[in-house]
Amino acid sequence: MNREYHRWYSQRLNRDMEVLLYGHSGEPILLVPTSKGRFYQAEDFGLIGAIADGIAAGRYVVVCVDSVDEESWYNKDVAPAVRVARHAQWEDYLVHEAVPLVRSRSTGGRLTLAGCSLGGFHTYNVGLRHPDVFQRLISLGGKFETDDFLDGHHDEQVYFHTAPQWLSGLHDAARLNALRRVEMTLAVGEHDFCRPSNEHLSKLLWQKDIRNDLSIWSGGTHDWPVWRQMIRHYLPA
Repeated sequence: MNREYHRWYSQRLNRDMEVLLYGHSGEPILLVPTSKGRFYQAEDFGLIGAIADGIAAGRYVVVCVDSVDEESWYNKDVAPAVRVARHAQWEDYLVHEAVPLVRSRSTGGRLTLAGCSLGGFHTYNVGLRHPDVFQRLISLGGKFETDDFLDGHHDEQVYFHTAPQWLSGLHDAARLNALRRVEMTLAVGEHDFCRPSNEHLSKLLWQKDIRNDLSIWSGGTHDWPVWRQMIRHYLPA
């Protein structure tokens, strides 16, 4: 299986960013780490191994990106508005730097954004805002509210970076139609503490006639063994 390390300076984030790329052909997959995770986390915790057969067979090109969670959502040393602003810069990096890389190395097809836990949060937080960029979203054990990160702070930026908030108020026909073309998966364990958040987001999407697959995994918890099973199911060889 082809494996490549890439590093470049991001003008959007004013820092070096690192990624790992796996595969030689196939559909493009952008994989986001969990809370404060690094670009090598998916390999270390077996997610890449779980889908290695599909990668080696040329079905997928996977790019695993770095997060800046410690500088954004988890950075209690700065004001909540600054945390959200830093996340917005990372979103810009993801869309305008990481996406072109995985697209350039793939052989076409739908672009998938995926992640576990906070990576699932990022998947829908970013993916729903860019239905023109991502054709498939896969969240494994995600939680989609931002209240816990922001000390009760609310403003326009918080609203537009919290999917359950802005989605409820969305009435633009063109935006809704674009979202209806995206394939959406919300997978969560039966005993995962994030299950209510998944059920709530799924309900909000259906209220806007946005099709989504809410899958409750029997006996599942919020942990890597479950996510390895899930990713192998949704990205089969």
